[in-house]
Amino acid sequence: MSMEQEGKASFPEGLNIESGTTKDSPVQEHGRPASAHTIDHDSWQQVGLLLVTSFNCGWILSFSNIMLVPLSWVWGITSLLVVGLFTAYSNWLLAGFHFIQGQRFIRYKDIMGYLFGREMYYITWVFQFSTLNLGNMGFILLGGIALKEINLAFSESTLRLQYFIIFTGVAYFIFAFVVPNMSSMRAWLGASAFLTFSYIGAILVILVKDGKSNQNRDYEIKGSPVDKVFHAFGAVSAIIVCNTSGMLLEIQSTLTKPAVKNMRRALALQYTVGLIVYYGVIIMGYWAYGTIVSVYLPKQLSGPKWVKVLINSFVFMQNIISQHMFVQPIHEALDTKFLKPGETIYSSENIKRRFLLRALLFTANTLVTAAIPFMGDFITLLGSFTLVPLTFIFPSMIFIKVKGKTANAAKRAWHLSIIFVFSLVTVATTISAVRVNVLLQLSSIFIVFLTSLEFQEGLALILLR
Repeated sequence: MSMEQEGKASFPEGLNIESGTTKDSPVQEHGRPASAHTIDHDSWQQVGLLLVTSFNCGWILSFSNIMLVPLSWVWGITSLLVVGLFTAYSNWLLAGFHFIQGQRFIRYKDIMGYLFGREMYYITWVFQFSTLNLGNMGFILLGGIALKEINLAFSESTLRLQYFIIFTGVAYFIFAFVVPNMSSMRAWLGASAFLTFSYIGAILVILVKDGKSNQNRDYEIKGSPVDKVFHAFGAVSAIIVCNTSGMLLEIQSTLTKPAVKNMRRALALQYTVGLIVYYGVIIMGYWAYGTIVSVYLPKQLSGPKWVKVLINSFVFMQNIISQHMFVQPIHEALDTKFLKPGETIYSSENIKRRFLLRALLFTANTLVTAAIPFMGDFITLLGSFTLVPLTFIFPSMIFIKVKGKTANAAKRAWHLSIIFVFSLVTVATTISAVRVNVLLQLSSIFIVFLTSLEFQEGLALILLR
């Protein structure tokens, strides 16, 4: 059978095939729903636009600082190009294994479990869901920051960031409840595209203006040699995060036949149009401000107050739509597990259950985000530890497992090299994330605690006893 032979087949529990479906009807497997979400429905143009707008979310406004400040121009541009090329290749490769011997795999964990056993099924599940769940918390944090910037433009009151995080969590919850799955996002893609290119266009215009007026830009990498190395690996990890999601098969499951060809078309759109846009913002932000570029670009932009308010408003609204794509595998898993089989997702019973599932997820994510002030650093940690294997190592493992016996020696050596090299990258970026982000954040909190008045007074009382 060819890799993309489509049709019904019998296979172990947990794998899924393409079967006849109607819009918003569950896919059936042996009388039970294989997925509560829509399968085999969307065009490649729709998915391509979804990828372009989602990867151009508000997170790109932090990447000038995170990526190029530690790497500067030569290493920075080189890393952007190399990592972009490799992520495009790895996703293109993985898209070709959506069908294996006529069986369709709509979840990453399913194909890994089928080929490598139950342990890899759960490892993939943990890697993918931890990345996506903490990524969603990062979106909540970003939305809170955008709302706080809007508030500061109109009021001198200094409401804590936690209030805006809660407002953001509520907005995300409402959208996730109203728009039940990835295919249902079609009606919102026009608005997402308008918001995306509007705020990016405005930012680029201001960056050109600010860059021309700033004659004292500094691009020198700061820090000791050891710090430079660790920060460089952290930057590489961030470049990987900005180019891939670790959920390609789940996105591909929504595509119509031929799903492999259509997914590769959508990827081509992402890695041309989408990549040019977010790389453009990253490079222009660093060019305009140099090493002092802000970790949230709109904070540093010049111009009238209303422009900043408009940009932050568009960023917030666009993130409501974009975050929904990146959390879809979690929604799909919960819906498939808990929605009532045999009824559409719009039945009264399933509406009640979906409301509860979305409320529980976003309540938990919002509370954790509000409680941990450096959640973005943990996202970098998990992005380095989990997203590198999901993006680079696992697709090559699949290739060797499926085609290793028929592939020539050069191809086998190529994929073994990828597994080896990116295993080292995983270790290096994880160590860097732990050292640069988590440990330094914890140590700074500990130092603040040691130097606090309450601690010193308590220590004095103990010593006087």
